[in-house]
Amino acid sequence: MRTHDLDTPALMIDREIMMKNLRDMQAYADRHGVALRPHTKTHKAPAIARLQVEGGAKGIAVAKVGEAETMAANGLNDIFIANEIVGVRKLERIRALAERIDISFGVDSPCQAEAADAVFAQADRPAQLLVEIEVGENRSGIIEEEDFVRLLQTIRSCPHVEFKGLFSHDGNSYAASSQEECRRISVGAQRRTLRFAAIAREMGMPPRTVSIGSTPSLMNDSEIDRGITEIRPGTYILMDASQGNAVGTLERCAATVLATVISRPTAERVILDVGAKGLTMQGRSEGICATPGKGTLPDFPGVYIHAVYDEHAIIYNKEFRETVRIGDKVRIIPVHICPVCNLYDCAFLISGDEVVGEIPILCRGKLQ
Repeated sequence: MRTHDLDTPALMIDREIMMKNLRDMQAYADRHGVALRPHTKTHKAPAIARLQVEGGAKGIAVAKVGEAETMAANGLNDIFIANEIVGVRKLERIRALAERIDISFGVDSPCQAEAADAVFAQADRPAQLLVEIEVGENRSGIIEEEDFVRLLQTIRSCPHVEFKGLFSHDGNSYAASSQEECRRISVGAQRRTLRFAAIAREMGMPPRTVSIGSTPSLMNDSEIDRGITEIRPGTYILMDASQGNAVGTLERCAATVLATVISRPTAERVILDVGAKGLTMQGRSEGICATPGKGTLPDFPGVYIHAVYDEHAIIYNKEFRETVRIGDKVRIIPVHICPVCNLYDCAFLISGDEVVGEIPILCRGKLQ
């Protein structure tokens, strides 16, 4: 089957581009002497996760317990849930996973460690905890050193949990004004993370893992400081329009959405058969990841989606309108690929214009 034979909307992944992205990031990690633990919330596909591990990754990261369960059921056996886990039911599910795979998860509060200790009192081995450090993203994570000390003291007092290490995510790099600023953000995030690692060592609790993340920093060839043991990029494997803009090329974008022209109602307006339910309504308006509109059409330079409704994408471009006809199919590079993958049951693997396989997105909708 050829790509133009696919019904639309359809999510497509270019095999050769994806595999090059996989090899390049693994080579980057190897060059810096750190482990690669790709964040699979990007693609949500165990088949791709297995390719990453087969290519040299130490294990994988996920965002949700449900993703961890699905990945484990499909052969992945070293999983880090890069998120704070709250709730007895979720902790019980992690305890069940810990009986058969190596699994760890994040905390940033003493009450989370105490809750894990209570649930893992019935386990054969302690819960493996990584403490999140806030490094400028203004999201979750420890901010004050005294709070970190208090959390480590709590972990040390709990017999059924174990301090495995620290992790951070410099998501503020997405809004960096330049690649140089992106690298400066990465350096600052690493040094802040390593400062907390030093505090842990001073307390007699040396971390086995010091993990950092964020695709923009790592795609821009930031140096990795000594003491960092692991990197957790996610988007690099598929890329998207915003990440392509961050590195200065769309040629590394492996994922596209195929859509059909269904209307040309004015001299400059074109309507496609994919909307927010197939592209999301996300945009990026700041920094190196700034991207016009809601999706970029790589085969038509300068053409992008101006707006989306639930089932429609709207393009205003007179030249484009004169070029296409109703029934024509066009490719769209999403602005942000991670939530887009969550909208499809499967992705079509392509090589050139040939469809060579299907990749089930088995973690789709695993929000709990």
